[in-house]
Amino acid sequence: FKIFIVSNQAGVSKGIYSKSTLNEITQYMLKKIQDYGGKIDGVYYCTHEDRHNCLCRKPKAGLLDKALKDNHIAKKWLKNAFFIGDSVRDVMTAKAAGVKSILIFSGKEKPGNKDNWQVKPDYTAKDLFSAAKLIISGKIR
Repeated sequence: FKIFIVSNQAGVSKGIYSKSTLNEITQYMLKKIQDYGGKIDGVYYCTHEDRHNCLCRKPKAGLLDKALKDNHIAKKWLKNAFFIGDSVRDVMTAKAAGVKSILIFSGKEKPGNKDNWQVKPDYTAKDLFSAAKLIISGKIR
């Protein structure tokens, strides 16, 4: 599997933290993942606010398109891809990109909120580890 992190980080444009601080956090995160035997193939951030209406801010699929282009991955492979996220916005991003979604319940969303979701995820999981196990199991396609 190729693994990419795609995240909205509007705190940069809001002045809450600097791009340099975001880069330091990212490097720390990547090192910790590597220390435990993991590998991330790319990290993509949108640092804009919603009001900027850019193409890279989730739920738009601009950052996914960039990850594909940067890594020479044909769009036809998206049918085999999963987008894991902890918000309905992430599910919307998956739908916009034509990717299967897995909504995890380790963030804002809870199973009890499902009647209020604008879109339904393809799958749900307790957390990121559970979602990864679900993908690797081959039980979902």
